[in-house]
Amino acid sequence: AEHLRVAKVALRSTRERNLRRASEPPPAAPPPEALFEPRRDRCPWCGSPEIGGRLDITDLLQHKAGEFHLDECRDCGHIFQNPALTVAGLDHFYEDAYDGLGEELAETSFAALGFIYRNRVESLARHHTPKAWLDVGTGHAHFPLAARERWPDLVIDGLDMSDTVEEAQRRGRIDTAYRGQFPDLAGSLPRSYDVVSMHHYIEHTRDPKAELAAAAKVVEPGGYLMIEMPDPASPWARWLGRYWWQWGQPQHQHFVACDEMVAAVRDVGFDVLSVERGPATMGGDLYNAVGLWLQARVRSPHLPWLPEPGAAHRAKRLALYTAALPALAVTKVIDETKDRLRRARGERSSAGNAYRIVARRR
Repeated sequence: AEHLRVAKVALRSTRERNLRRASEPPPAAPPPEALFEPRRDRCPWCGSPEIGGRLDITDLLQHKAGEFHLDECRDCGHIFQNPALTVAGLDHFYEDAYDGLGEELAETSFAALGFIYRNRVESLARHHTPKAWLDVGTGHAHFPLAARERWPDLVIDGLDMSDTVEEAQRRGRIDTAYRGQFPDLAGSLPRSYDVVSMHHYIEHTRDPKAELAAAAKVVEPGGYLMIEMPDPASPWARWLGRYWWQWGQPQHQHFVACDEMVAAVRDVGFDVLSVERGPATMGGDLYNAVGLWLQARVRSPHLPWLPEPGAAHRAKRLALYTAALPALAVTKVIDETKDRLRRARGERSSAGNAYRIVARRR
């Protein structure tokens, strides 16, 4: 309830800003040749040349032009966008995804995940009582609200690449905001931390191993690192194909296999204390698949970079969403039931749609 209350207050200014934005012409997209880097012929995680195609997908939410290809390494299981987006491409596809026109949806969606944030907090609380925490990839900083509910005197800072982190500081959700790339900032932060968290962040980055090296610089000896990210071993990833919501294209660049991430965390100087798979799931596999399927067929009319749809499209969208209400209700119940059973059984070796690692700095 507190997360939703804070979100409602924040959304007033967001709606006013977006009303002004909607009346402005959209910025020009970069030319197609500027969006992608050259195609890789080796796995960016282990260097193996044994890579093959896994999935082709389009932007199912914003419907910005482009097709995105995911390759899979046959040796280490790493799944990665290939060719990868350039910095200009990332800027183009991130614009209005989590801020700007997409901020209202992101704000309310993240605010509704309070139970997931509390689950993360308890995973750390089993090992440590934090004093100074850095949440990397904090976005709108909903997780720090949950951490402060557990530890009211906690100093918690946030780091992110977008201006959402600065807005989070203005709203009092974090103590200090750092904006930029974590590997670039890690050596110059004004204090060290006894906890660093990276929740659903590493999959967005261009070089996951550089992010782990940055964490090793920032975490004090004896301090803790928390990582949570999509689990590519989830059976739903294959069963649902392009409609598995954790693919998150085109923003998600890398999907690291759980065992590979555990080994990499150890390599940069951490002892792994716990690995949670089923209990870390974010759920929503079937429900979100239906939503993506609907959006793929009758996209939102509120996308100013696309021609405004006519009355026929709007009528089709209304009819299709109305017809899909029973499917949305049923899949919501199925998702909640299967995920509740998985968490209750404590299936730490069973893949949900995410995994969580807690490790201590040597």
